[in-house]
Amino acid sequence: MIVILLGAPGSGKGTQSQRLAGKYGFQHLATGDIFRAEIAQKTALGVKAQDYVKAGKLVPDSIVTEMVAARLESGGKYLLDGFPRNLVQAQSLAEMLKGNGSSIDLVCFLSLAPAEAIRRMSSRRICSQCAEVYNALSRPPKKDGVCDKCGAGVIQREDDTEATAAKRLMVFNDLTEPLAAYYKAEHVFHEVDAGQSPPQVEAALCAIIDSARTAS
Repeated sequence: MIVILLGAPGSGKGTQSQRLAGKYGFQHLATGDIFRAEIAQKTALGVKAQDYVKAGKLVPDSIVTEMVAARLESGGKYLLDGFPRNLVQAQSLAEMLKGNGSSIDLVCFLSLAPAEAIRRMSSRRICSQCAEVYNALSRPPKKDGVCDKCGAGVIQREDDTEATAAKRLMVFNDLTEPLAAYYKAEHVFHEVDAGQSPPQVEAALCAIIDSARTAS
């Protein structure tokens, strides 16, 4: 079974991915983790990706898709976290999966009102030393401005300000609209309200997955 979990920054996608992976035994695949592994192992794809990263450029869709597809074995259980990001990646992934007789079973999209997404993103804080992530609204450090883990200062990154969050959300929406249309046409698209509490979001996602497993 291959499940894709999509959601705007601030939707809780990372948290839900970890919970679903633990509950169902999915292998959790996030592009950031894959990039780091490929680069650290100095694979052919990793070397190519690193060249683009060093130059400050986006890694081409073809390289990203190939990295992910290489980890998808026929008959496995996978949860793709935030991938594909655009229509080109989705179409390329479908072609690669077709080669081993696989396909995407479910696409779950965590929808969130723009104002709430921006509010959540701009509330994000991070430790300046160990990179532990906090949220000023839902998960603040025990002592204001001080990391619970290492005692270093907790800061707001430049790309977590309201203005930057609004731009990130606009880019995400522009990329996601055709992606959602593509998966709706494939009859695998499901939308979940991410404005609910995390347990409610998890319950809704589990209901979708359980239904698909029963039907297959």
